[in-house]
This record gives sequence, C-alpha cells and structure tokens, in this order.
Amino acid sequence: MSSDSSVGRRISIMSGHHELTVHALSGSAESFTLSYSITPPLPDDLATAGPSGPPVFMWLEAVDDLGNHYDDFGGAHGLSPDGRRTSGSISGQPGLPPEAGSLTVRFMFMAGNDEFGYDLTFAPPPAG
Repeated sequence: MSSDSSVGRRISIMSGHHELTVHALSGSAESFTLSYSITPPLPDDLATAGPSGPPVFMWLEAVDDLGNHYDDFGGAHGLSPDGRRTSGSISGQPGLPPEAGSLTVRFMFMAGNDEFGYDLTFAPPPAG
C-alpha cells in the first residue's frame, strides 16, 4: 500500500478563484467517501447574499492502481458554520479491493460553460 496521500493537500481550482482541501478518505466494501472543503464558498452556497456566479456542479471520476474504475455515487455540500467555506463530501462506488495500493480521483467542476478537472492520488483507507 502506498504511503503517499493527498489528504490534507490544498490545490487551487477553477482558474484560481477557489482552493480545494480534501480532509479525509473513508471507505467500506460498497463505497468510498472523500470529505472536503472549498474556500471561498461556492456561489450556490451563499444563499443569504445571493449567488455570486453560476451554480457549480461537482462530480468525481476515479481509478485505482489495479485499473479498476469507480463511479460517482453522489454527495452533499453546504456553507460551513463559520460561513468561510463550502464543506462537503462526495462518494464513489464500489468500495476499493483490499489489494489496491492507491486511488486517483479526478475532481470535476462545471460552472456555466467552463469545465475543470483536478487529479489527486490517495492511499486507500484502512480496511475495517
């Protein structure tokens, strides 16, 4: 199993207007889930101030080091309690096999006519 992981890494996204941080990767036999935050908040999470841009749609594409592909399994996001970021989770399915050594996730974002993709590689979550 690889010890290299993108958990905790911050990357600039959407033409430098936002920053994505993945805080955790968890998993089961059925699926895996990534918890993340985006700073500043996504436009559609700023309901009290009114959206400051087009809605942002997010999904994932993933593949492990064995060549297995994983489908987006949905997620949820909203404004953090302090109002400074979007907090959310996004899942993929099926779960990773025990022999997988790494998982590369492409985070996809679409805002208006613009589409952005960012690849991050993670060590699989501990079995359990």
